[in-house]
Amino acid sequence: MPKAQVTFADIQTTITVPAGTRLIEVSEQAGAHILYGCREGECGTCLVEIVSGAENLSDPSVLEDQILKDLTAPWNHRLACQAQVLGGAIVVKPA
Repeated sequence: MPKAQVTFADIQTTITVPAGTRLIEVSEQAGAHILYGCREGECGTCLVEIVSGAENLSDPSVLEDQILKDLTAPWNHRLACQAQVLGGAIVVKPA
């Protein structure tokens, strides 16, 4: 199974996880403490900035895309509860 390296820029911690893991789960494993409210992609609380490696994440679902639009989130932001790592290296930080 492919692996991915996710770095949390704010705490300077990198963790290796299997592909398909959601960023919110990686955050919990790394102790990054990304805040969340629902884990379902509806509240927008877990908004994160993708510093690099956006191409190594799943495409936003229709629901995530709508929430991002509702939040007027910049192009390089995702919901940690929805974005899945696909492989490679990703650097994130809380929005």
